[in-house]
Amino acid sequence: MRVPALCAAPVVALFAATAFAPLPFSIAQPGLTADVLGTYRGEKVITVGGREPRRTEGELLMTTIAATSPDTTVRIQDVARGWFATDRAVMPRDSVYPEGDTPEEIREATSAQMEESQNEAVTAALRQLHMSPDDVEVDLRLEDVGGPSAGLLFTLGVIAKLDGDGRGDGLTGGRTIAGTGTIDADGDVGPVGGVPLKTKAAARDGATVFLVPEAECGDARVDLPEGLRLVPVSDLDSALDALTALSDGDPVPSCPS
Repeated sequence: MRVPALCAAPVVALFAATAFAPLPFSIAQPGLTADVLGTYRGEKVITVGGREPRRTEGELLMTTIAATSPDTTVRIQDVARGWFATDRAVMPRDSVYPEGDTPEEIREATSAQMEESQNEAVTAALRQLHMSPDDVEVDLRLEDVGGPSAGLLFTLGVIAKLDGDGRGDGLTGGRTIAGTGTIDADGDVGPVGGVPLKTKAAARDGATVFLVPEAECGDARVDLPEGLRLVPVSDLDSALDALTALSDGDPVPSCPS
């Protein structure tokens, strides 16, 4: 009978050590949203020069997650609480933050990702509208938000503001439309992660439609807020087609159940 007691001692010590050991995870929750057609912290998100921007209706909400900072220590008890919470998620830290040795390096990397995403978004929008950057200047500004996941919404916002060939006209149909997704200069939409938390942020802030990268339909359906309609998109054309169909009252693709 003494053997189990002797064996239990190192096991208890192991659990005690694990409880205080830092783990390579971040705890995430629904973050802020920002209307790319409007202002954020008192500044216009999209500014157009070289031509008069059109007046827009409704809102296009880019969505984010709020995660523990890269220098925050996450322990097993934090992971346990986050794992069972419906409004939080436990995510590998390297899926939330790019690689870097210090918090400052990580912040610089996320800022660089956002800048690249904005450049790709503007290029995709101007190509869609058959416009040249020599004739119109577009400036995107969204302070203290990093990463590439707002690319799709930036592109749609620029199209709505410029309305070059008519596809921006009535883009939202007066609705509050949210979404997420990377975009490249050719208009291809890519996955981003954290979608179940972003749908909660979207619903919280009044969205009724959520544009989601087609590859993440399954994730988006997890704990989907009531009244929020998922619309899968694979590229810019499919996003614009879906928004036009919504405005016209025509059938719109949906994520399979």
